[in-house]
Amino acid sequence: MKTDLTDTTASKINKALVQGRRAIGTPAVGMVLTLVVVTDEENAYDALKAADDASHEHPSRTLVVIKRVSRSPRGRTQSRLDAEVRLGADAGSGETVVLRLYGEVSDHAQSVVLPLLLPDAPVVVWWSVDAPRDPAGDPLGALGQRRVTDSYTAEKPIEELRARAESYEPGDTDLAWARITPWRSMLAAALDQVSCEIVSAEVAGEESNPSVELLAMWLADRLHVHVRRAVSAGPGLTQVRMETTGGPITLHRSDGAMATLALPGQPDRAVALKRRETSELLAEELRRLDPDDTYASALRFGVDRLGGQSAAEREAERAAAAAQPTPALPVRTVPDPAAPADSADDAAPARPAAAPASPGDADRPSPAQMPPVRKADPQ
Repeated sequence: MKTDLTDTTASKINKALVQGRRAIGTPAVGMVLTLVVVTDEENAYDALKAADDASHEHPSRTLVVIKRVSRSPRGRTQSRLDAEVRLGADAGSGETVVLRLYGEVSDHAQSVVLPLLLPDAPVVVWWSVDAPRDPAGDPLGALGQRRVTDSYTAEKPIEELRARAESYEPGDTDLAWARITPWRSMLAAALDQVSCEIVSAEVAGEESNPSVELLAMWLADRLHVHVRRAVSAGPGLTQVRMETTGGPITLHRSDGAMATLALPGQPDRAVALKRRETSELLAEELRRLDPDDTYASALRFGVDRLGGQSAAEREAERAAAAAQPTPALPVRTVPDPAAPADSADDAAPARPAAAPASPGDADRPSPAQMPPVRKADPQ
């Protein structure tokens, strides 16, 4: 069931929700939370679909906030609110309200969302794109106990991770962190099966995938070893290699679905490690509403502490440099001042070379051949 409201208010939207529930025969409110989705018109369809799929696991009232930018200066000064109320089969397992804000009201979206929140229910705010630099300080983010961003959709994901580390507040999380949950579970289970010391690690993946940095920071923060970030063709995360005193531990995935786990002294085994949809990631984040201390610790470790050469590579370079022979320097013999000269020529100082003769000097007699000059007697 869909109800379109043009140039409406929050009270009229609440009235339409009550009438819609009565029309479909479900007057009771069975939602467990309010999910506020902040997106734009380009990504509204994908974000709404992911929220509807996640509502099958977490029945919620979904409020989709779309800020429409007016093209004319006159349109920017006119405020208008359009709404689309969806109930029943059109809204998954909950209720969906699509809010389109025009003009000045788009700068005060929290005043529109606040009257539509479910009473006595937690609030989760999700920015599918264009997340603010400080989610907790955003007016919409201040309404939620949980704030979900996605650094993968940012233009510069690494800069986005740095901004998240600077502005982190309890309740912040990232879908890029949820993407590596199966990897973290698999690596933790692999380390429980071996009894050796971790020397170094390497995480490889796509260049613009922040999940690779988050996984590398998590390993470095928990294992206290040097972790190198490598670039691969993808898709997504491709490999984690940990050098240990008993041999390397490798988790390699090349097709985005199945991975191979190799442990020292054990046969290789195939494990399911498929890339998950956005709805699955969002449903995982909705399962817990308490602060994620593990994510906070890994995020604050810092992206700048990753990269460079691993310890094994630095040791190999030092060994190669030590094995190369030192080039011999030219030896210059310095004569002993106390030793006697072998001949008069050795003791005599070197004479400067004669200057080259000019073309007219060949016809000119030498000084020895010229007659003596006689001075004239005074008269």
